[in-house]
Amino acid sequence: QVQLVESGGGLVQAGGSLRLSCAGSGRTLRMFSMGWFRQAPGKERESVAAINWSGGSTYYADSVKGRFTISRDNAKNTMLLQMNSLEPEDTAVYYCAAAASPAIVTMRGEYNYWGQGTQVTVSS
Repeated sequence: QVQLVESGGGLVQAGGSLRLSCAGSGRTLRMFSMGWFRQAPGKERESVAAINWSGGSTYYADSVKGRFTISRDNAKNTMLLQMNSLEPEDTAVYYCAAAASPAIVTMRGEYNYWGQGTQVTVSS
């Protein structure tokens, strides 16, 4: 149905930047809301950012607000997460997800499709 693949993770020093990409295939994601989640060792998977179908409405967790920017390009069937001023606390596996709803959602259980994740490690 829908396949999602994340890329762009890696190892950076505190204060650095990374750009994560999520590529969709199988069907268009134009009418799907999408989001980024992350899971650090020993912690629950948490919502980082979300975006509605058109990109006109976004949500950010307080911990990343002002540092991360979520965007999407429906023509390319992709979603991006620009991460600036990275901190060691941002270290986690980052997952992209899509929900079969055009409206923005933030609850993990509301998402229908998930990628395999990409590792982000921030050293101090």
